[in-house]
Amino acid sequence: MTGTQLSGYRLMWIFVMFDLPVTTREQARAATKFREYLLDEGFEKSQFSVYARFCNGKEHVEAYLRRIESHLPEKGDVHILTFTDRQYENIVRFSGQRRRRTRKNPDQLALF
Repeated sequence: MTGTQLSGYRLMWIFVMFDLPVTTREQARAATKFREYLLDEGFEKSQFSVYARFCNGKEHVEAYLRRIESHLPEKGDVHILTFTDRQYENIVRFSGQRRRRTRKNPDQLALF
């Protein structure tokens, strides 16, 4: 394998999960602003407070971590998980009480 080929162990997924307070109007605005920031950065909403993005390797993940850190709301908890593409393939999903098919990963051309 050459150094330019992308493997399922180099390609990564980043999941941002958060629990932000929304008891005041200001807190609700901050939570909405954070969600909108993630969408603007190319994350897709997986659940209400869970967002995911496909990344082209660890360096790409690290760049997103730094950018997210600079946009964190003042209060609340944010957890970030990373998975290799191979690990992501093994996630089991249910909708209602039915198992969902494995999601198709974005085409590599979409990365560039």
